Amino acid sequence: MPMHRFPDHLLKGHANFMAGRYAREKDRIRDLASEGQKPSTMIIACCDSRAAPEMIFDAGPGELFVLRNVANLVPTYQPDAGQHGTSAAIEFAVKALGIANIVVMGHGRCGGIKAALDAKFSPLDEGDFIGKWMSMLGDLPEQLGQNTLLTDGERQRAMERISIRNSIRNLRTFPYVAELEAAGNLQVHGAWFDISTGELWVMDSDSGDFVRPEI
Repeated sequence: MPMHRFPDHLLKGHANFMAGRYAREKDRIRDLASEGQKPSTMIIACCDSRAAPEMIFDAGPGELFVLRNVANLVPTYQPDAGQHGTSAAIEFAVKALGIANIVVMGHGRCGGIKAALDAKFSPLDEGDFIGKWMSMLGDLPEQLGQNTLLTDGERQRAMERISIRNSIRNLRTFPYVAELEAAGNLQVHGAWFDISTGELWVMDSDSGDFVRPEI
């Protein structure tokens, strides 16, 4: 097997981190190393490199517990499903870290959502992991696709937001999430980030509508 050099841009980035942020926040980072993490908020976000929660929320080390997967999906509670990274992360955040807030955050121009809406989508590989993962949405993409009055862009944005509501519904099938939320010890939120404008839209807990928050 040929030898490969570690990517230069990552090495330079780490050097900048050590000279900049690490130097400024050295004491805080060392405290986190010795005392452990105590974030109050979990963000379930997409893998998309343009929608990094730490950047969007200007968060420092130890402030957010971040889970990222394709299209920020949450499965239903399935103890016998075998290996499941998303469910494991939720379990750890809630049961071990005592998270007070869980935010399911989608974003505009999501590739996973686009694939789910594309009736002619061809698997990238014979394993079709993307297709199987996005099947978690059930027939929601098909239902939305039947509305011929929507443009492709409108359909995609609607599906991105519907998917967030669907993931929140699935999240509440986790017994400990439902129990803690009912007791007022955990809050579940939805959010949608516009990559182009940088705008954040949050889901109203009563109506389910996405609105621009007032600070």
